[in-house]
Amino acid sequence: MGRSVFSPADILLPHEADLSTWSVIACDQYTSQPDYWERVERRVGDRPSTLRLILPEYRLSRGDVSEQVAAINRTMEEYLPRLDLWPDALIYVERTMSSGALRRGLVGKVDLEQYDYTPGSAALIRATEGTVLSRIPPRMAVRRDAVLELPHVMLLIDDREDTVFRPLTEGKSGFRRLYGGELMENGGSIQGWLLDDDARDRTLAALDRLADPDRFSGAAPLLMAVGDGNHSLATAKACYEEQKKRTPPERWAELPSRYALAEVVNLHEASLLFHPIHRLLTGVDPAHVLTALAQYAPGGPEGPGHTLDYVTAETSGQITVPRPGAHLPVGTLQDFIDGYLAARGGTVDYIHGADAARTLARRPDAVAFLLPAMDKGELFPAILSDGVLPRKTFSIGEADEKRFYLEARRIV
Repeated sequence: MGRSVFSPADILLPHEADLSTWSVIACDQYTSQPDYWERVERRVGDRPSTLRLILPEYRLSRGDVSEQVAAINRTMEEYLPRLDLWPDALIYVERTMSSGALRRGLVGKVDLEQYDYTPGSAALIRATEGTVLSRIPPRMAVRRDAVLELPHVMLLIDDREDTVFRPLTEGKSGFRRLYGGELMENGGSIQGWLLDDDARDRTLAALDRLADPDRFSGAAPLLMAVGDGNHSLATAKACYEEQKKRTPPERWAELPSRYALAEVVNLHEASLLFHPIHRLLTGVDPAHVLTALAQYAPGGPEGPGHTLDYVTAETSGQITVPRPGAHLPVGTLQDFIDGYLAARGGTVDYIHGADAARTLARRPDAVAFLLPAMDKGELFPAILSDGVLPRKTFSIGEADEKRFYLEARRIV
């Protein structure tokens, strides 16, 4: 089953490029910090770089998006002769963060027929949180006429026994090293090895076992959950669906757009840290919000309640919601916030860092809710129980630990 979901790909890599200028971080990072991207521009200069093959999202507010996309497409054509093709490849990746922590990954392609971001889907690849449909069309404008894709999608597998990556770590000395080098802007370093035929077969067989229905107690098997890049994967799916409409069904399997390059990472990797994202309500009466939350009664199944920490300019404390309807406290809180704001007005912001949330809650019209870090072991059960998690449930790692663009694949 897993082999039909994730498989080797025809992967393109830069020919003897300097990774410290070739690789740049995911396009959706540092969107409110243009100085980051200005530093990247200066560092790259006129050197070959994935910076010329992507559209950093901080630029979307500019009025020349179509011109930027056209320039990207021209550069992709120009770069093609500089890229080496590694056919039918799976690449084992080791990313060493600036902190020294190691994150292992596996790069290949996923079948978009096996991916569905719709809440309640029974697909083998599912979104972890709600997909904002309005974010897809601008990304489609970039991908629709592109000859290459460059992935920043990270897919999580629930492999507590480390059956997929342990053999690769132990056997990497026998693999061909394809790349290695330092990454810019505190990104640490990265290395990649080409799996040989035996390692490839063993790895795909290990993925197959993770999709065994017996592991899911009657629920539809969930092989991979999208950890990062859900909207990019949703965009790839949307572009593929467009092409399906113009292609006879018997030829769908031949469409390069049916597949998307991605990196698989074990959810239980020690270096993979989940950070909470707190909620800040503004334009509200804090006392009224807290009273309404104390009276909130979802009426879910019997069991322990969800205790939520709050901070206002005047006070702090906890409120417990009995019989919550969601699997996680963040689900209970988000359901309450959505209903409250729809009825009473106000806005919600999503804040990284408890200290920042406390500071912002000093406003007289504000209340912050501080959420605990999510237990990684709860991710797959929560998706199986609730369909998808509330938006902004967690963040994987710090910004400079997000995936950097490096590998590419032809999609036309």
